[in-house]
Amino acid sequence: MLKAVIIDDEPHCINRLSEMLTDYCSDKVQLLDSFSSVKEGIPGILKLHPDVVFLDVQMNDKTGFDLLNELSEINFEVIFTTAYEKYAVQAFKFSAIDYLLKPVDADDVVTSVNKLIKKISGNDISQKIDTLFHNLKNNQASKRISIATVDGISFVEINDIIRCQSQINYTVIFLKDKQKITVAKTLKEFEELLSDHNFYRVHNSHIVNLACIKKYHKGKGGTISMIDHSEIEVSSRRKEGLLARLC
Repeated sequence: MLKAVIIDDEPHCINRLSEMLTDYCSDKVQLLDSFSSVKEGIPGILKLHPDVVFLDVQMNDKTGFDLLNELSEINFEVIFTTAYEKYAVQAFKFSAIDYLLKPVDADDVVTSVNKLIKKISGNDISQKIDTLFHNLKNNQASKRISIATVDGISFVEINDIIRCQSQINYTVIFLKDKQKITVAKTLKEFEELLSDHNFYRVHNSHIVNLACIKKYHKGKGGTISMIDHSEIEVSSRRKEGLLARLC
């Protein structure tokens, strides 16, 4: 049973989330208390020692990030509740920090709780929060991605990724330092995560970092040479889109 608290400055949001946790997750989550400000939330967390905090991003004159920064140790999981703009939501995704978009939906609450129960451990939460802060501060610059593997979590700069290759329900990520990371996620999931950051899916089995292409070779679809000396086939239906991105 997960012990939870809610921190949100809008009473109707607290009531809505409380009702959903009671109606749909009562066998998995025990709601200990709720707080309406950063000032109330910090001592509440220190007193109750929750397993998970449902944390609003924007609260009056402070944010959920302010609350996390004021804690000397983050030994609980965080699920943000937010109506925040796109880039911040993308930062949550890169950092493997879960979030619920307002108005909160019951199905999303159940999914987040189930994902939390299946997670590897809370030991990496501080590093995930650090990654989140890094990404929020570097909106247009270098971003860091959190990658869950069989033996833990790797934190990788997306600019260090050369390409991602599909292996059925797994994806192999090739890095500039010659490391390879195998992840139990489909290539489509990485396509959605990386497509806005100079990555392009050139084939059903490959996503590439456009900055890491050395040469395009003509052909029906053609091929591309990457900086790691790999030769990647380009699908004929993706050729035009690739050339438009390269030119």
